[in-house]
Amino acid sequence: MNHSRWRALVAVALTVSAWLTQSVYGGDGVVRILPDEVRWRDLPGYSGMQGAVLDGDPRKPGVYVLRVRIPPGLMTRPHFHAEDRHITVISGTWWVGADDTFDPAKAVPVKAGGYVKQPAGSHHFDGAKDEEVVLQIIGVGPGGTTFIHPADGPVVSSIESR
Repeated sequence: MNHSRWRALVAVALTVSAWLTQSVYGGDGVVRILPDEVRWRDLPGYSGMQGAVLDGDPRKPGVYVLRVRIPPGLMTRPHFHAEDRHITVISGTWWVGADDTFDPAKAVPVKAGGYVKQPAGSHHFDGAKDEEVVLQIIGVGPGGTTFIHPADGPVVSSIESR
């Protein structure tokens, strides 16, 4: 494994470890997290992106639920995930492209309330253009992200690429 990929995996593992205290369980096993109780954490190496684990542990077998907040003008480089991901746009317009080459002009908009399934291994890039985006991601772990061109870094400003 090359040095860049290893650093990215370590950063994600450390971030996920910090998230795991997020879930609030009632005595009946129900998870209850109100909007103002979501504990956002910076995603190292992702230039302002934040995340929160609402339930589960993406590093382990089983269902997990994440929220991701993407600031305006930030998109991820082409990548894929080890598991299927089911994504609902909570707020904003999320832009999704399906290719190994980063080209924000080819991304399609998915507005709040929209849903996208990214099958395991599907190559894509995505992010926010003109407004903040909040996503809810559901998957079955263990999960992971692999960048197609890791030397390019995980994110790029979509504004610079227009």
